[in-house]
Amino acid sequence: MQNKESYTFNPISTAFLAFTHIAAIGAFLPENFSWSAVWLCMFLYWLTASVGVCFGFHRLLSHRAFKIPLALELFVVCCGALACEGTPRKWIAHHRLHHRFSDTQKDPHNASQGFWWAHIGWMCFNHKDADNPVKIKELAYDICTGTFFRPFNNFLFIIWMQIAIGLILFLIGGWPWVFWGVFLRLVIVWHATWLVNSAAHYFGYKTYDLPEPDRSTNCWWVGLLAWGEGWHNNHHKCPSSARHGWKWFEIDMTWWFIRFLEIAGIATQVKAVRPS
Repeated sequence: MQNKESYTFNPISTAFLAFTHIAAIGAFLPENFSWSAVWLCMFLYWLTASVGVCFGFHRLLSHRAFKIPLALELFVVCCGALACEGTPRKWIAHHRLHHRFSDTQKDPHNASQGFWWAHIGWMCFNHKDADNPVKIKELAYDICTGTFFRPFNNFLFIIWMQIAIGLILFLIGGWPWVFWGVFLRLVIVWHATWLVNSAAHYFGYKTYDLPEPDRSTNCWWVGLLAWGEGWHNNHHKCPSSARHGWKWFEIDMTWWFIRFLEIAGIATQVKAVRPS
């Protein structure tokens, strides 16, 4: 069990997670179905999870695996913020802690404490160290410090962004676009990215034997759902690599996007393991 002294229950986070999951059920009501809403959900899932979280929060901001122009970085941060997985600074701080103390008590989503704890349980609690504002700023000192980025350090700003998107979608496509484009899209993005913390520490194969208690694995189906993030054992072996899928069958769609930007001259200083 987790050290109870290190955690306190967070009713606000728990209520937000529960409300969003319940609201997502509305997408499956007959009156809220439309093919335009389905395609919208799929597009926003790609924009939020792939571009925002996997490409942006993870490989760009957490690991600085490449560089892109400032204007594009701002757009990417906006996409990642729409995932409502916390502020960019907090997301990056937690991820850097995860790599530093993988699957130990200091890892915010310690997979050694069970699949469901790593998947969703840890977000219902505050960790005295990982959620300490001073600690977060120390771990992610380089995130959102510019004038244009600073508002993203306030989660209320991110909530207002989500509300604004919801209003725009309502004006264009009515309630179907809101249920599919906001609530269901959030639930899909959440579970796809959370599987990297849970399933990719329990299922799959290990190409590399990493120091215990690191449980990271290469899980093909998480790789598909999370745009290449499921090759987690590879990633833990070389965190700064922009490429996670190293074998020919390890499909890494986020890497394809980075490679496209590199060829176009938009992404520079790309650090990547490139199999011979």
